[in-house]
Amino acid sequence: MPEPLPSAAPHLRRLFDLLADDAPAEALGAVSSQARGDGVPAEELAEVERATATALRIRGALRQHRRRELQLTALFDTAGDLAASRDLDDVLKAIVRRARMLLGTDTAYLTLPDEEAGDTYMRVTDGSVSVLFQRLRLELGEGLGGLVAQTASPYATPDYRTDERFRHTRNINAGVLDEGLVAILGVPLLLGSSRGGTGKVIGVLFAADRAPRVFSPDEVALLCSLAAHAAIAIDTARALADTTAALAELAEANAELAEANASVRAHSAAMQRAEESHDRLTDLVLRGRDVKDVAAAVAGLLDSPLTIHDPGGRPLAAVRPDGSGFAADSMDAGWLAEAAEESRTGARAVHRDGRVVCAVLAGQELLAGLVLHRGRALDDSDRRLFERSAVVTGLLLLLRRTVAETENRIRGELIADLLTDAGRDPAGLAERGRRLGIDLDRPHLLLVAETGARERLAPAAMRYLFGGDIQGVSAEHAGTVVLLIEGAGDGADAGRAARSAAAQLGQLAQSPVTVAAAGPAGGPRELAAAYGEAARCLRAMRVLGRTGEGACVEELGFLGVVLGNAQDVDGFVTAALGPLLEYDAQRGTHLVRTLGAYFAAGGSLIRAKDELHVHVNTVVQRLDRIQVLLGRDWNEPDRALELQLALRLHLLSGTRPAGTR
Repeated sequence: MPEPLPSAAPHLRRLFDLLADDAPAEALGAVSSQARGDGVPAEELAEVERATATALRIRGALRQHRRRELQLTALFDTAGDLAASRDLDDVLKAIVRRARMLLGTDTAYLTLPDEEAGDTYMRVTDGSVSVLFQRLRLELGEGLGGLVAQTASPYATPDYRTDERFRHTRNINAGVLDEGLVAILGVPLLLGSSRGGTGKVIGVLFAADRAPRVFSPDEVALLCSLAAHAAIAIDTARALADTTAALAELAEANAELAEANASVRAHSAAMQRAEESHDRLTDLVLRGRDVKDVAAAVAGLLDSPLTIHDPGGRPLAAVRPDGSGFAADSMDAGWLAEAAEESRTGARAVHRDGRVVCAVLAGQELLAGLVLHRGRALDDSDRRLFERSAVVTGLLLLLRRTVAETENRIRGELIADLLTDAGRDPAGLAERGRRLGIDLDRPHLLLVAETGARERLAPAAMRYLFGGDIQGVSAEHAGTVVLLIEGAGDGADAGRAARSAAAQLGQLAQSPVTVAAAGPAGGPRELAAAYGEAARCLRAMRVLGRTGEGACVEELGFLGVVLGNAQDVDGFVTAALGPLLEYDAQRGTHLVRTLGAYFAAGGSLIRAKDELHVHVNTVVQRLDRIQVLLGRDWNEPDRALELQLALRLHLLSGTRPAGTR
């Protein structure tokens, strides 16, 4: 009995499986070849080939939909400006401001034609400082903008002043020179453009820098997209009456469709909710709100508690659906990293252990994790809303970090000057600090950190200050990173701060970090002296092999001088004997000599008075004064040893404290 001929059914099922797995086109095309190789009859083989062609068309349509979704997401923020305001001035200002921010230029501006005057004028500017430039008017064909309007094409120049492609006029050159512009990119605002035609130019959108710059094709395309939005906003304002009528007709049509089809009603409701959510998140960005406001909005929209955690698991925000905050525990960093990696790989929110997690990313860098505390998974519309909130959160975190890094860099220059030469202009340093929001006269702890992975330490210090509740500033100095942290207290506070910083910086830098602390100290000179003490303490810790630990000057005591290379003997002597040296210098007394004689006599008052050739009561009175100046523990063994070492160093070096004559 002959064997039955192969069937086309397995190959058709294979096509469905490949479509479901989003297989490449080559895999779909190979199904027909496989059927032919298996000997499928010609009639059924033709059916397989037709099904393959249909599957390829379906795959192409699905990929086109995905591309469109990515494009819509890229213009999400800008489209929000149109949805957030119906006022033409507000919309144009927002678009020009967004163009300047996204392209990172010094200024951006938009020109529109004046039909009555027959020329073009400045409609909106952002970042401009020249009144002459802001009032500039251009004739048709003049300058770069005239060429853009005449040709309906974008033009860019790395140096406008030397570019001979444009018709330069004295009026335009004066305005550009007064504003200081060099590199300029201009794109047309087009209305009615279609295939085969360029449309009508109703204005020009510009982005410009005050230094030479070459604009990339992506930057040109981005500015063209923003110009398209600006053109739409202008056209919408001019046709407000027609738009109102169209919206009324659309509302009536939607009502009829809703009555005819329940699924359409549900879809419309979902779209309306998505639009409201879109507007709400857009409004948060435009108003400059922070991640806590985003958390409150999303928790309310999704009716579930929401927490936002940094990559180390520390909570950045914790909000209930009613908008109230609550204390959230730190999350296991390993669990969060695994969930975030799953979210990043799949480019979507994931449901794990009764929580929904979405990674907040900047490229491949994990900025934070959004955690929605609910037992059930999200439907598609809510999931997209949750994922969109992660994009908004990432934008806010990047903006916040960029601002913080810029401020820290500027403040770091102040710290570098403070540590280099604090005595040259202490008043000037204090004034610079006040302008930057740092009161150098207030008590500060000064931390000096070092690690073998030096290139990772400065970014780790920035994240250490940026991600927590610590108020301070960091700067690189002499191969180390110096942190200036606000706080009053004693040596115990400095020791705790050093140990905490060593642990957290080591985790952030992925390398053992050694931290030495001094202070609190206030004022440029005292802070510079505290840096010297902390640097000496760091050298001592290095000698002691205490890598990856934290300690303060008080905890090491005189060992900081002995093991710290004796580079700051004057500072050590001043720290130990300063009050006595100043008292002697101001009053002509002999407290330092008395203290030395007392220790040399082994604590005997009789032998000390013989050495000093004074009455024993005089020795007692001087020792009482020493106790007032140095504290009650001056004769305790550890303190006494430190004082004796300082006396010996003073005798050998002739150290005088700052301010003595």
